Amino acid sequence: MIGKLNYEEIGLKVGLEIHIQLDTREKLFCGCPTKLVETDPEDVFVRELRPTRSELGEVDVAALLEWKKGRKYEYHAPRTASCLVEADEEPPHELNREALVIALAVAKALNMYIVDEIHVMRKIVIDGSNTSGFQRTSIIALDGYIMDGDKKIGIQTLCLEEDAARKLGEEKNFVKYKLDRLGIPLIEIATAPDIHDPEQAERVAFKIGQLVRLTGKAKRGLGTIRQDLNVSIKGGAKIEIKGVQHLYLISKVVEYEVMRQVKLLEIREELINRCVKEENIPETIHDVTDLFKETRSKIIRKIINRKGHGVYAIVLPGFKGLLGKEVQPGRRFGTELADYARVWGGVGGLFHTDELPGYGISEEEVKRLYDKLGADKNKDAIIIIADEKEKAYKALRAVIQRAKQALKGVPEETRAAHPDGTTKYTRPRPGAARMYPETDIPPVEITEELLREAEKYVPEPVDVKLEKFIRDYGLSKELANAILNDLRLDLFEQLVEKYKDRLPPKLIASTLTNTLKMLKGEGIPIENISDEDIEETLKLVAENKVSKEAIPEILSYIAKHHGTTPMEAAEKLGLTRISEEELDKIIEDAISQNMKIIMEKPEKAFKIIMGTVMKIVRGRIDGKTVAEHVRRKLQEILKNK
Repeated sequence: MIGKLNYEEIGLKVGLEIHIQLDTREKLFCGCPTKLVETDPEDVFVRELRPTRSELGEVDVAALLEWKKGRKYEYHAPRTASCLVEADEEPPHELNREALVIALAVAKALNMYIVDEIHVMRKIVIDGSNTSGFQRTSIIALDGYIMDGDKKIGIQTLCLEEDAARKLGEEKNFVKYKLDRLGIPLIEIATAPDIHDPEQAERVAFKIGQLVRLTGKAKRGLGTIRQDLNVSIKGGAKIEIKGVQHLYLISKVVEYEVMRQVKLLEIREELINRCVKEENIPETIHDVTDLFKETRSKIIRKIINRKGHGVYAIVLPGFKGLLGKEVQPGRRFGTELADYARVWGGVGGLFHTDELPGYGISEEEVKRLYDKLGADKNKDAIIIIADEKEKAYKALRAVIQRAKQALKGVPEETRAAHPDGTTKYTRPRPGAARMYPETDIPPVEITEELLREAEKYVPEPVDVKLEKFIRDYGLSKELANAILNDLRLDLFEQLVEKYKDRLPPKLIASTLTNTLKMLKGEGIPIENISDEDIEETLKLVAENKVSKEAIPEILSYIAKHHGTTPMEAAEKLGLTRISEEELDKIIEDAISQNMKIIMEKPEKAFKIIMGTVMKIVRGRIDGKTVAEHVRRKLQEILKNK
């Protein structure tokens, strides 16, 4: 169904927000290093956060939702990677000059108008990810563009902001965060909604991410780049999808969001055809615990045995059959309602009559449910929630409001991406009411000196790189183009510079493109291979500890055994390099075992001995070296004979 959609016809618009950590020496507003730590000594403290009014005196609806959850936040502050600024016990220092210069360089590369003066703002965020209850952010540049083929994609803003704290986990109303990541400089690049198909969204995200990495000042690894998407279609709504970690997921997330909006519009049309009106959806919540006292449902029986818990229900007139309608793969309209119940009520989930009888709930119990609530089993749907009364009521009120929104089509909201490309509701979309000025940090004037300093980080044009890769690095045009279009282009350049006297650029480029592509084609989970794994593997080759032929096997082993180091993989696979003396001994043994056929067919001797020896030493020494030694040994033998 997805592949048949005409994205132009349905009016698809996509805007991207790309967040990339900068690899600076210090954090954005203090002198702490920009590193993540695991076992360093740390201080622990607990906070509660509340929303504040914006500059216009308004309270942001998303912040209000977080406050209503009544959560407490436990912060772990490592002493080597955080200070009183992260704990919000000391005013922030001046804006990090190094981070500002990098941001200016990226703005130049994106053809943007750079503002004359930087003013830091506070953006209200009270989900615990910032100890202060707000994130500091500043606009650096406006109105740029990036080319996608012959199409110009507008870049609306480039902001420099502090990254959030690292979430460690949560239990009920208690959330734990680590402050090592809080304050790491982050640039946010927001495109205009000029993207009109899923593949284009992925291409543009790739181009922007690659451009920032080519400054040489972007952090690498999982979590250092995050993509948020704004997706809408004609008749739908602007949906913000947060937390797309992997580039390859972007097109799928867009496809699935289009599918969801199309299905929600179909549900709206069906409700209108059934003459369902918003005012016909009752807000009455019924206690139906007595109907389930003898239930065989283990889930419900376990809950109603607790004090203060019960089973509560609402009727949705005219919704029969619609709650089971699929809106995304594996997700139905009932799942959309369940998301609201979880977020607003904190319940575990809900049951609806489109999926009943089931889950231990009998057909007789469903019949009694319809009879008790006076609902029409042929037209109406019933939703039940088993939980603590107060939580169930909050959840069901949220479900009622979401059901009413179904008559309007697609509600504006913020959603989170799942690893399979589907999404879930997390909160309402925030508005302008979340911003107000930062009073602790003075404005920064953009001087000619700053702009000149930024020039050294502006990436060189692609055509210049292509010429350099062919002329200076000896790459073929095909391989040069492949590495230019690879996500790890900046890694390639770093490794070429680092190992220029020990590794040929062709080997580095081929590993990053051909080898990884080959492994992926074999079904190897190459997403488990980090940039560090690749560099360490190539370093083993540079240090003569393994041969270049061992690279595919080592990377394959690492992908299948996540957490294994390249050296450990080489040792477990028996791929550590052998000496030339050991090689000669293996060749002599092979010749000795095949002497008769060598003497009978000397013209085939090389092929026979080479094949025999390579079975033993493949991946442990270069094939070229093996060939040289085999030829020399054979010449000696045949000459003597």
